[in-house]
Amino acid sequence: MKTPLLGNRTFYDGVLRIGLPVALQNLLISSAGIVDTLMISTQGETAVAAVGLCAQFMSLLFSAYFGFCHGGVIFVAQYWGANNKEGICRTYGLMISCMMFFGLLFGALAVLTPQAIMQVYTDKAPIQQAGALYLSIVGFNYPLQVLAYGMSALLRATERVRIPLYASIAALLTNTALNWVLIYGQLGFPALGIAGAAIATLISGVVNLGFIVVACLWDRNPYLFRFSEHFRWNRAFLKQFFAKSSFIVGNEAAMGVGNMILNAIIGRQPAAALAALAVFRVVEGLVFAFFRGFTSAAAVMVGKQVGSGNHLQGYTDAKRFVLLCPAVTLLVCLLIQPFRAGLLCLFSLSGEALYYGMNILAIYTVFATLRSCNWISNDCFRAGGDSSFGTILEIVCLYCFTLPALGLGAALHLPFLAMYCLMYLDDVVRFGVVLWRVNSGRWLKPVTDEGRAALPDFRALLVAHGHRLAQRGIK
Repeated sequence: MKTPLLGNRTFYDGVLRIGLPVALQNLLISSAGIVDTLMISTQGETAVAAVGLCAQFMSLLFSAYFGFCHGGVIFVAQYWGANNKEGICRTYGLMISCMMFFGLLFGALAVLTPQAIMQVYTDKAPIQQAGALYLSIVGFNYPLQVLAYGMSALLRATERVRIPLYASIAALLTNTALNWVLIYGQLGFPALGIAGAAIATLISGVVNLGFIVVACLWDRNPYLFRFSEHFRWNRAFLKQFFAKSSFIVGNEAAMGVGNMILNAIIGRQPAAALAALAVFRVVEGLVFAFFRGFTSAAAVMVGKQVGSGNHLQGYTDAKRFVLLCPAVTLLVCLLIQPFRAGLLCLFSLSGEALYYGMNILAIYTVFATLRSCNWISNDCFRAGGDSSFGTILEIVCLYCFTLPALGLGAALHLPFLAMYCLMYLDDVVRFGVVLWRVNSGRWLKPVTDEGRAALPDFRALLVAHGHRLAQRGIK
């Protein structure tokens, strides 16, 4: 049963083939956020803070639909390993239907009630006004974004990762060009400021979705356009899908609400701190661009092995990812440190805001490493079919540790940097628990017939090789 834990050529080939294009795609998406923030920063710290808080509302939307998306990816990756095309099609149909419900709902809320949304996130009237203008425009992009994300998830889960990458390149170029034209009023257009940034985001979203649709039609994708097979759901499939997805949906909903509370507490901090935090979150996107490439590779590689019944390989790959991801995250964070002052100055931060930004980036090196280990572990659990353990652990730690600590910190008027550290308290608590769970192998719960048939042999193998946790009973 001994295998090289640091991986072999086959493992790293899979990581590069699947993870690298996804990492590049996410890097491009983060770059679009950097371009937005850089160009909006010329409009002042109020505009930067407003767009940063609008991004938190979009993060709540992401939390709402991501549960169904990731639940669908569990099935698609395992069906892909079992070569079950019908299963892939019906999973995609159910997944995208659930996702679009939230895309349309949040889009309507953003367009119709932007002022009320901004009042939840901040009590500062200028930021509310600027954010409401931005939301009322960018809300039209939410359904388009959700549809494109669902299509991209299916393409990645079936190892067709280049189309989403090329679509992101086209969207980034469009967004950058239109930002220059519409924010500053170039080529005869009026200078629209923050509204121009929102319009550019909307148009680039149309380009992104259009590129994916056209490319998949040209490629004759065997899953996306077989509409008659997308809705062939029976009671057994619906029960199984929602049994797996409900934990992830509940997790993302609870985390979304929890993060909204977290941001509402942090949103009462000084304006300079909010501007620094908005810029930090853009830089954070660069770090997790690489990380999300690994999570996509883990979901496909681990899920494919579990779905095909090759549990030992899936188990070993998961342990490799849990070592690899934090190491890469730490390396990226350390590489950023020498350039943090120049990087923050690009966003027009100065004085108190620059001070906050410098310290945030230094502190983040530690917490990012812990968080990446927790996240990749949870993604491996889900890829193996266990959607409950990581969900319950994440929610309990957020609501029982981080939010009470932040509430107490706000009541005691702790300084901003102390409040920032408290935002990651749940990751510190979870760290040791998820490592124990990965090693136990108890998270392998296949959804395919092939995977279920091979599970008893894998359990026996764990017990035979002295895994004490397995001997206590893998359920």
